[in-house]
Formats: sequence, C-alpha cells, structure tokens
Amino acid sequence: MPALKPTSFAATITWLGFVASRAVSLRAEPVEAVEVTLDGFPGEDHGGATRPSCSRVRSQYTPGTEIRNTRQLSIVSAEELAATAAAMGLERIEPAWVGASLVIEGIPDFTHVPPASRLMSASGVGIAIDIENRPCIYPGKEIEAEAEGFGKRYKPAAKGRRGVTAWVEHGGRLAVGDVLTLHVPDQPVWPHLEAARAG
Repeated sequence: MPALKPTSFAATITWLGFVASRAVSLRAEPVEAVEVTLDGFPGEDHGGATRPSCSRVRSQYTPGTEIRNTRQLSIVSAEELAATAAAMGLERIEPAWVGASLVIEGIPDFTHVPPASRLMSASGVGIAIDIENRPCIYPGKEIEAEAEGFGKRYKPAAKGRRGVTAWVEHGGRLAVGDVLTLHVPDQPVWPHLEAARAG
C-alpha cells in the first residue's frame, strides 16, 4: 500500500537560488534552472550527503557531529514571504536575502505541511520535506544591509512562515515556472503528539 498520497495541491516555482558560501554571506544568487542531484544543488554550500549538526538538532547531537544532510534546500512560499514583509513594514523581501533555494507559490500555510511530504515535478524530480525552517538572525543581517533598521524585525515576523528544509530524493532539472505537486503521508496524526511535546 502506498505510504504517500498525491494531492490536488500544487505550486509553481517562481524563483531558484544558489548560496555559494555561507561563510561569506547567506545571500543567494538567482538562477533560471538547475540540474539537481542527490546531493542537492551542485556546488551549493548547503549541498552534500552529510553535514555538521547545528542548533536545529542540538537536543540530539553535539554541535559539529556528522549527520545525514536533510537540509540541502531551503524552500519558502511567495505568500509567506509577502506576509512576513508586511508584518515587518516592508514593501517586499527578496528571496535572495533569506538564502532561499526555491520560492514556490500556490500551497497555503506552506511552512506547516506535514514532515515527510514530497514535492514532485512532472519530469520526476522528487523533493522530500524534512521540517519547518525556524527563523534565525542571518536573513536579518541581509535585510539590514538593504533596509536599515528592519533587520531585527525579521525573526519575530517570520515565525511560522520561514518555509521548510528539504532534501533531494530523485534528481533532474528544475526551472522557474515548473509545477510541483504536493504528496502527503497517508497516515493519521499521532494522537500522543501534544503530550510528547509537553513532556
């Protein structure tokens, strides 16, 4: 029995980006298309089969521990970027400023789609969603460079709408304008989730 269910929800890729070196800047450079591999975007700084553990998994690993890289991509929605900008009092937030790999448009409340969902392209590219991407200070630094006085507003404004981290399950070509269909896990929500979080 299939464990993932195709849905009627779909999104269009409106922007693709490439972060060359996080040591230099989180800022992403826009590209029109990319040949993604199982390591992510070739040459992109978040790519690779493994990565050093970070603050997202500090309850599980000592910082710097080599772990599987489920954070190859940062995916945000155009709708949530616009809502974050509005909450900050900005006209817009450029995807480059938040280090986005993909910006998509069309899936409501995208940040909270179920973990383990897939985004599938017509050509067969498969992107597996890991978890919500919690806001951090680094996009704020890029925003501050473009709009002085607004950088510190980013982290609280982006709460619940920073998008997701993801990894490539099957490679191929992605391009601006491609449509990605959402597939979700075909299982009920674990009834003990709230009790586990409270513990």
